Amino acid sequence: MNKCLVMVDLQNDYFPEGKMELTGIEDAAENARILLTAFRKKKLTIIHIQHISVGPNAFFFLPKTDGVKINDRVTPQEGEAVVVKNYPNSFRDTSLLEILRNAHVDNLVICGAMSHMCIDATTRAAFDLGFSCVVAEDACATMDLFFNKKIIKASEVHASFMAALSFPYAKVVLTRDIVEDMA
Repeated sequence: MNKCLVMVDLQNDYFPEGKMELTGIEDAAENARILLTAFRKKKLTIIHIQHISVGPNAFFFLPKTDGVKINDRVTPQEGEAVVVKNYPNSFRDTSLLEILRNAHVDNLVICGAMSHMCIDATTRAAFDLGFSCVVAEDACATMDLFFNKKIIKASEVHASFMAALSFPYAKVVLTRDIVEDMA
């Protein structure tokens, strides 16, 4: 199987001093960096997904801002594709599927942000398109949500979405397990 690392929305607005800081983003980014290093060593396909907000009510990931840039911890290198998206699903109206098919990729390792939004939407879409998916759960981050007059803590949001993805959409594991499997 040809593996590809898909790094979703690891952009400055999700980090401290950004417009929408996520819980655990720095730890998630460090684990994403570990995955990135392992994939680079093996010379495997790496795709960075960059969300650019275009809606009239958008307040983060705005074009031509520092917040929209991919964070320095996981900066793309020459030869690594950057796919720009405008929706939670990284496949919707993007070149992602074409890039993966041209690279003959059938196994995706997915990480990034947010667990409950773009990681969920991208993983489900990838599964539906026939890809075998692995989600590095400790290389993903999310935020507290408010629903029905209740605050749902980020840790509970993250765990719920990882549990939901773990069957049948993806194998949900730790970064170290992915790296060990690559050795």
